[in-house]
Amino acid sequence: VSYNAGSRDERQGRTGFAHLFEHMMFKGSENVGPGEHFTLVFNNGGNMNGTTNKDRTLYFETMPANQLDLGLFLEADRMRSLAITKENLDNQRNAVQEERRLGVDNVPYGRTFEAVDSMAYTSFAYRHSVIGSMTDLSAASVEDVSAFFKTYYAPNNAVVAIVGDVKTADCLAKVRQYFESIPSQPAPQAVDMTEPAPSGEKRLALDDQLARLTRVDISYLVPPSNSDDDAALSVLATVLGSGRSGRFYEQVVRQQQLATGVGAFKSESRGPGLFRLNITVAPGKNAADAERAVYDEIEKVKQSGVADWEVEKARSSARRGMVAGLQSSLQRAILLSQYALFYDDPGRINTTAKRIAAVTTADVQRVANKYLLPTSRSVIVTTPKP
Repeated sequence: VSYNAGSRDERQGRTGFAHLFEHMMFKGSENVGPGEHFTLVFNNGGNMNGTTNKDRTLYFETMPANQLDLGLFLEADRMRSLAITKENLDNQRNAVQEERRLGVDNVPYGRTFEAVDSMAYTSFAYRHSVIGSMTDLSAASVEDVSAFFKTYYAPNNAVVAIVGDVKTADCLAKVRQYFESIPSQPAPQAVDMTEPAPSGEKRLALDDQLARLTRVDISYLVPPSNSDDDAALSVLATVLGSGRSGRFYEQVVRQQQLATGVGAFKSESRGPGLFRLNITVAPGKNAADAERAVYDEIEKVKQSGVADWEVEKARSSARRGMVAGLQSSLQRAILLSQYALFYDDPGRINTTAKRIAAVTTADVQRVANKYLLPTSRSVIVTTPKP
């Protein structure tokens, strides 16, 4: 079940709500006691979890096919009648705050990961972290949480995807049985995801007591994932940063030995996205030299393009990733619900490899010149603090 509720839907002063709700959704509902969701799924041989990102909140169950009714009942009951009490809110608020301490405040580069978005974006929707601030989490009231639930946790704001050993007609009948009586709510207000045109490079230097090696994070603003250039940007990321045959590894890691690793990736985003590079600087080496070497490789792509074999490698990698994902019923369900929610097109699951296959060497060179510009990048240099 994918809900159209991510951290981009939060307002200033109330960040972290989408992720807090991921926790609240397991605290019981009208016919399910606190923690009983876990027990019922596990005792019937299943597994379950939830995840939150900037664009959606996802809940899933993997269960034996003969337990389809149980899975639908559990999801429908908490969509209809989540138990929102001060006790549950305080309990899960503390859990999220502890998660923040463990995953952000007390890990190497934790502050860096948060700074990437706040540096790269201007609009509030994407620039704040998914987990939210301690201050905002502490300020959340039962009334705030109830209003968020009523707005976003409604059937007209969710997508249910079911994959497995089921018959379609029977399955749809069961979905109607469990979900049809849940009332719709007014559609949430549209999110303003517009970003002003970049006006120049942004830079930030951080000291990190927990880090042991210098790290350089570079982010370029790129269009949403439904743009025509998305596939070419994915191929560019593979050419630059994927595996030992990637350009960054060959030149920056192996030949010049300036870094222990250099990664490149383009994540999926409903709004303006980021083409991200991260450099782990080798011990005793200079961060500026490693950063410059990465830019040199990007300039080579801009000036001379890429080889046919590099694009074919990206095609093979995309096909392999697609096939691996489709082997999993869970991954298929996740992709179907996400593509339906993001693009109103669950059939996109069948076109990923085709979109990558259509990318040419000229496309890769073109998007490198169009988007990987010094004026559109933000750079964070994280240095170990003694």
